[in-house]
Amino acid sequence: MAYVDGFLLSVPKKNLEAYRRLARVAGKVWREHGALDYKECVGDDLKVKPGCGISFTRAAKVKPGEVVFFSFILYKSRAHRNRVNARVMKDPRLAASLKGKPVPFDMKRMAYGGFKVLVSA
Repeated sequence: MAYVDGFLLSVPKKNLEAYRRLARVAGKVWREHGALDYKECVGDDLKVKPGCGISFTRAAKVKPGEVVFFSFILYKSRAHRNRVNARVMKDPRLAASLKGKPVPFDMKRMAYGGFKVLVSA
């Protein structure tokens, strides 16, 4: 059964280019270590009609001057994800891509989780 790691986070607009650089490296690293797909999606149409739940901006606790990212990584299974992530965490390219600079978003406000794929159309 396919498996997805999903992320919801806020990135300050002033850090968008730094985030893009980090995401490009991360995508390459995850794919080289076996992930099937890697997507970084920036919020575009995030308005929610009244009575239809909460917006991604509210869920991500977006502050003024920030944008929302919904990101995901696709794997063959949870076991495959665990093997890929173990290799990724040992890969020095992610740390090197920051070159001693801080992570371009607040990791304490990032939502993250692993999901079993229920329907794939």
